Amino acid sequence: MKLLRFFIIFSIFINFYSKSYSDVNFDVDHLIIQDHLSGKILYENEADEYIYPASMTKIMTAIVAFDLLKSGETSLDEKITISEKAWRMSQSGYSSMFIMLNDQVTVEDLLKGIIIVSGNDACVALAEGLSGTEEDFVVLMNEKAEEIGLDNTNFNNSSGINDPDNYSTVRDIMKMSRYMIQNYPEYYTYFKETTFTWDRTGGDPITQGNRNPLLYKNIGADGIKTGFLTVEQYSLASSMEVNERRITAVASGFKSKNIRSRESIKILNWGLKKFDTIQVVKKDEIYSDLDVWLGKKKRVKVKSDEDFYLTIPKRKKKTIKAFLEYDGPIKSPIKKGDKLAVLKIYVKDELEKEIDIFAAEDVQRANIFSRIFTSLNYLVWGDV
Repeated sequence: MKLLRFFIIFSIFINFYSKSYSDVNFDVDHLIIQDHLSGKILYENEADEYIYPASMTKIMTAIVAFDLLKSGETSLDEKITISEKAWRMSQSGYSSMFIMLNDQVTVEDLLKGIIIVSGNDACVALAEGLSGTEEDFVVLMNEKAEEIGLDNTNFNNSSGINDPDNYSTVRDIMKMSRYMIQNYPEYYTYFKETTFTWDRTGGDPITQGNRNPLLYKNIGADGIKTGFLTVEQYSLASSMEVNERRITAVASGFKSKNIRSRESIKILNWGLKKFDTIQVVKKDEIYSDLDVWLGKKKRVKVKSDEDFYLTIPKRKKKTIKAFLEYDGPIKSPIKKGDKLAVLKIYVKDELEKEIDIFAAEDVQRANIFSRIFTSLNYLVWGDV
């Protein structure tokens, strides 16, 4: 047996990757841009500095609710009775869905009130309805933050209203945004709805628009959440999908609504146009076939058990290289799922990723006569 290396050249070209670009100037204090599929950070500036997340806090509020829906601890049609605390939030000048005291509102309507119209009253109502008190719900938010790996975040309320102990970073908000999109695509669709009509008890229906300005620009934007606090100014976690490629950005410190809208479009388009994303290997798809020694089949099909995407800048012609390494030919018998090889992916001759490659099928040993014949043939003629 000997170590074999299969060399593969992808017809995709790259240039040197860097997290910062001298020709880029975005008018915002804190920023991070990510390719969603690969997870590659395309640009960052002060991404780990503390910020007040404002209404971007509501992303985590939604995630906790989605977790409870997934576990069966609640349902979209469960009705929650509105407390005085929640009702007063709609009377105090904050963004609201305008729920009524003692009304019964479904979990789904409260989620829409949070996600689409940024209702602080809906946050309190949902938190109380699902956990008994907002404080207990916040415990779940912080537990989830730790699970996801938000290293510089603490939640102290469910809505993001003024509180010095409610803080985060744009990097952490990116992490929870990506988590939500990956794990709850069925609920993420709420974030792209442009209007929500609340048919309230005791009054005419109230229709409000989504506060995310990018949803009205026909650029592929489908989320995520705006924010505003006087101390932090304007913020936005935004995401755009074009031709199955998704760019997500989190920014805080825009000086005005107009700047937030203009710069966010510029940010997302920069990530889309400056880089390409390719799928190097697809989970459970046959990747190649490898030589087998003394088997009923002469070759065995192999696959990866993970998807791997690579995001690369578009300039300058340098190739991506991949080597499939294994000790071969591979001795039979082979069982489906056996690790047979490692796919090594290089960018500019630097190792980017190692991916284990597994047998996609069983290969039984050949009968004794066939094995003897093959072995003798090998002794006489060498490699066969």
